[in-house]
Amino acid sequence: MMNVKKSKIALLLAAGAVSMALTGCGGDDGTDGNPGNPGGPAAEYINTLNLKVTDVTYTDGQPTIKVFATNEEDLPVIGLQDLGVVAAQLTPQGATGAGNSAQWTRTARASGVESYTDNKDGSYTFSLELDEYNADMTQRFNVYAGGKGSTLADGATTVPRREIVADFDGQGYEAKYTKDIVSHETCTNCHAEGEPLTTRHSSYYTQGTCATCHSSSMSTESQWNHLIHNIHNTAKTFEDKYGKEYTGEAAEALIQNNCKSCHVEPEADSGELAEWGNWSRIPTMETCTSCHTGIDFEAGKGHSQQADNSNCIACHNSSWTEELHTEGFAQKKAVIDQIGMTATLTGVAEDQSAELSITFTDATGAAIDANSILPKIKRVESITNVGPNFPVMGYSADLANGIKKKVSIDLVKDGALNGAEIVDGSLVINTGELSFGAEGTDADTAFSFIGLQMCNEGTELVDCADGVEVTTMKAELAHGTLSGEAPSVRHTDSVNFKSCESCHSTDWPLNSHTKYHTGFVMTEQLGRENAEGEMVVGVDGCVSCHNQTGTFPGAQGAFETKVHFRHSEEGVVKDCTQCHNDLNLDAFKSKGAIALAGNYTTPITATCSSCHGLDNIKVHAEGQGAKVNVSYSEATDAAQLETCFYCHAPTPADHTAVKM
Repeated sequence: MMNVKKSKIALLLAAGAVSMALTGCGGDDGTDGNPGNPGGPAAEYINTLNLKVTDVTYTDGQPTIKVFATNEEDLPVIGLQDLGVVAAQLTPQGATGAGNSAQWTRTARASGVESYTDNKDGSYTFSLELDEYNADMTQRFNVYAGGKGSTLADGATTVPRREIVADFDGQGYEAKYTKDIVSHETCTNCHAEGEPLTTRHSSYYTQGTCATCHSSSMSTESQWNHLIHNIHNTAKTFEDKYGKEYTGEAAEALIQNNCKSCHVEPEADSGELAEWGNWSRIPTMETCTSCHTGIDFEAGKGHSQQADNSNCIACHNSSWTEELHTEGFAQKKAVIDQIGMTATLTGVAEDQSAELSITFTDATGAAIDANSILPKIKRVESITNVGPNFPVMGYSADLANGIKKKVSIDLVKDGALNGAEIVDGSLVINTGELSFGAEGTDADTAFSFIGLQMCNEGTELVDCADGVEVTTMKAELAHGTLSGEAPSVRHTDSVNFKSCESCHSTDWPLNSHTKYHTGFVMTEQLGRENAEGEMVVGVDGCVSCHNQTGTFPGAQGAFETKVHFRHSEEGVVKDCTQCHNDLNLDAFKSKGAIALAGNYTTPITATCSSCHGLDNIKVHAEGQGAKVNVSYSEATDAAQLETCFYCHAPTPADHTAVKM
């Protein structure tokens, strides 16, 4: 006897049909004493579209599938105009040859109102003609609808995008096996939820859709197990049929070729991603050549000669494959976790300077004597500025406008002191004169961002020498005032630390172009706990450099502009909510002129231009009191005269919101 497990919604539909019959006889629909209204009202608006395959039946090897559509209130959605489905079947591992991985094969595709029946109760029926069908194989139905410009049959009700994959066995019951390796949630750590994954296919939003279509019916380079790795590293550059070039540079810079950035083990007993370990367990020529290029297996070039995948596992067993691909990252993390820093910054009134003291700590957080690790330190760098909410010292000096350069010091270089001294086991140095302001102002606070690099071989810290590996470590941030009062800190209520961490991870070296800076890894040095105990981002360290004068002439170098410009330029961040949990508009009350396009611009306009483009908003902004590409003094005088927020009230969820 087959264990039949049909969908609950299918049963509800059946119940709805019975209810309709009862209504005709004077009964009701089973609600609390209300008169009969079988199935309830149809959705009049759709903020979230839910799709579910509720029933699959076969006649002569051809499936009829029923799809049920609801909105966020579980009301049936009637009148979809662009519902579509791609069918595929899963050839099991080894079925096409020893060592071959399981592979989807696309078997049918149907879309548009001509391809399905709208049953007018929220359900839709497709009758598909499959190119091939094996009742013993898992059958997938990738259903999609909605998106940009999509409406219901009324032409007015907009339909948001939704894509699902539903896997069944060959008789229409629960699938006995499938190939689920990477979750959609892992992709959305970096890719915006509700946005297309690539510009190549502007209609598709989930990797489940990609994997279903990029199947064994395509060339090796276009199959998902090859293509997905190819576009996330720089091993091979290719062009699509539209001439768009894919270099993989942005993805590789972020992911660092770390397999476990995407291949994430699910929580125990979650019942999800049963095949997550497939990446190390089933090595194949088709997958491996997406990263390891210059190999001709049949000719024995770059690898021992082999005609197929049958012998791969003989050498590349699962544990060794995983170790080979992840050992470097594990070693790096082990090095990073060995040494930390704490620091204090104290204002010196006599010469308007500050004294910086840095204490090194071990893996347990206990202080260690700097003398004991000095030969192993490649570099300790401090960058000091004044006024964390709007720094008064520039990346570079603008003496004509009274702006001094921030103070950058290398305390240690190549295992030797470089102007600093060791006092009671701590590194100590004086910053020299700073541009302190009056007590009670933001400029009463100086802040130092401290970077560290250590020399290592594997997981062992070693004395620095030519050819020795160098690892970028955790950074530290210290605040201190000239007055001795409590320091001010930059606001922390706009970005949740997890937003940064989800893409950059906790051991990704940011700004570690070692010719200029030590860099740092994305850990707690950027975070502070808020009143609710949540880790939130304080970017004081970033603005020690990326401040009002920019970072080089003509660039979007101020933090307010650079962080938006850089992230949108990569084409990954497309939505404010990917980073922002709030927008602190009051922060602009502390800001002044910002360098932009070779001169200065008032702060709100400069910030908005980083996404919207200065030329696109210039006329409108100037009508609201903005000064664009003017002298420092003009932009400074007008900095608090912009009236943008009289009308605009942007939030992360609705960037276009206005006050009515």
